[in-house]
Amino acid sequence: MKVVLFCGGLGTRMRDYSESIPKPMVNIGYRPILWHVMKYYAHYGHKDFILCLGYKADLIKSYFLNYNEWLSNNFTLSKGGNIKLFNQDIEDWNITFVDTGLTAKIGERFKAIEKYLEGEEVFLANYSDGLTDLHLPTYIQNFYKLDKVGSFLCVRPSQSFHLVDMNEDGLVQDIQDVKNRDIWINGGYFIFKKEIFKYINHGEELVLEPFQRLIARQQLFSYKYTGFFGVMDTFKEKQQLDDMYAGGERPWEVWGEQKFKAA
Repeated sequence: MKVVLFCGGLGTRMRDYSESIPKPMVNIGYRPILWHVMKYYAHYGHKDFILCLGYKADLIKSYFLNYNEWLSNNFTLSKGGNIKLFNQDIEDWNITFVDTGLTAKIGERFKAIEKYLEGEEVFLANYSDGLTDLHLPTYIQNFYKLDKVGSFLCVRPSQSFHLVDMNEDGLVQDIQDVKNRDIWINGGYFIFKKEIFKYINHGEELVLEPFQRLIARQQLFSYKYTGFFGVMDTFKEKQQLDDMYAGGERPWEVWGEQKFKAA
């Protein structure tokens, strides 16, 4: 299946980074978080990517056009500076780069790449800032079984904040950590039939009006997942992912053996 990745947002909540590079290019370890997302899909055999570009698209294009395989792979350096790689990351990836507008909404970006999905009856789509250890083949199998137009990963909130219940006068009746409530959020990792484009009108966000139309026709389902899910939407969340990476706790690296914790 082809994989559509949304890479064009401004990333305003990561302003310390986004003023110089787009959020998908912010590193976790040696590689941008976009690479980690793509590596996840490639591990399960989905290596045909469509990148919906916008803000600082040139930096994403340049990264892959000047990709350094040696950075995350073992190699031998011999006399004269010759490099012999023992394995490679992206030699069998196919990446289509599409400028979908600087300020376009996700629904608009989606519509802009429709023609690049010619012949794809079912395809994958995702944001470019979320990581998981979800077993993708099981999720896809469930999608075919339910036979709906769309699905998304449903996860518990990773951020820590408090939910407040109050009456009309503002008198607090209850306050609890969000993690103690039965609340689930959209985690991305979408699967769609090609029919999804019939539900999107010009200028719309993907998960607002189009999803409401799917819901009205009982064509959208969520896939609850309680395993690892981490998103890099804020500087604090980046720090958390950095700490996990540095400590050897990298559950999203389904493509390799689990690393031992750093001593």
